[in-house]
Amino acid sequence: MIQTVNSIPAFDNKQQYSTIAAEVSEAVLEVLSSGRYIGGPLVEDLEQQLAAYTNVNECVACNSGTDALYLALRAYDIGAGDEVITTPFTFVATCETISAVGAKPVFVDIDASTYNLDLQQVAAAITPNTKAVIPVHLFGQPVDMTALMELAKAKNLVVIEDCAQSTGAMWNNQKVGSIGDIGCFSFYPTKNLGGCGDGGAITTSDAEIAQKLRVLKNHGQKSQYQYEEIGVNSRLDSIQAAILLIKLRNLDTWNQQRQQIAARYHEFLSHVPGIIIPQELPVGRGVWNQYTIRVKNGKRDLLRNNLQEKGVNTAIYYPHPLHLQPVYQSLGYQPGQLPFSEQACNEVLSLPMFPELSQEQQEKVVYSIKEVMG
Repeated sequence: MIQTVNSIPAFDNKQQYSTIAAEVSEAVLEVLSSGRYIGGPLVEDLEQQLAAYTNVNECVACNSGTDALYLALRAYDIGAGDEVITTPFTFVATCETISAVGAKPVFVDIDASTYNLDLQQVAAAITPNTKAVIPVHLFGQPVDMTALMELAKAKNLVVIEDCAQSTGAMWNNQKVGSIGDIGCFSFYPTKNLGGCGDGGAITTSDAEIAQKLRVLKNHGQKSQYQYEEIGVNSRLDSIQAAILLIKLRNLDTWNQQRQQIAARYHEFLSHVPGIIIPQELPVGRGVWNQYTIRVKNGKRDLLRNNLQEKGVNTAIYYPHPLHLQPVYQSLGYQPGQLPFSEQACNEVLSLPMFPELSQEQQEKVVYSIKEVMG
């Protein structure tokens, strides 16, 4: 029976769309007939609902997760001469935004079991020029925010949470995006809360910072044609807001389905030779944007190729650490300097993960892995 399952994608948003297609179509047509396509009541409603969902006072929508990070850095006046500590094992947006405001990215290694920032190394990397830390809740697993916030408070650092892959995740019963000074979210289609195009949002309980974000994202104007500083055009369109409002109502259910799929992967793969399954910290509650294993003994690419032949599609996030990318050669990092990040890039493999993944499909994934790994 397992052998009869069709090819399995690493991610599939078509199935999710089919469950809400009628609602989405109606909502989009209403936006089109309204003639109001940028900002407006739907975007404001989304901001209010996201703020309530995250348990913060303010939410500012923008046009991408990348812009969310850039605007957050700008809101705290981080720029030339400042250093921002972050991870090299993440999507480039996390650090390119640091460079975009003129600050210097400072990379520290990850914890080998969680893929998230090694907080002891964060502490060691702080200098008089350090102004902020960007923890990435990678693959939907929260960073130890209790320890990080204690460190940040002691050193007077801004904490900008990169929540792009973790909408709905919790640390010690608090939603990510509500624990640091500011949270940055992406609505790219593959995210847990994904739109049908680009989109992003920023969460905070600081009303002054929220107001600054609203000015910055709208060309730096506080009132029409009155410009107080150099801003950008980073407005969310109403069609995306309409779709995201529908998806937000389903998000907890979809996240629970991801958690159930992850639990089955844990059970089925925990004793497979050469496979290391991802770890969760005790007080964290992940939402599994990805289920990422490590494949030992140089067999990652062999396993991936064999799975592909069996109709199981996978992904590699990320094949190259940022500290060794050509664009950051000027920072002077050398191979071997951040060993766990480099090792992860050579070993990680993300298995099919989306809420609609059936148990039959998952059985085929596991069966195929076991067959290849012996």
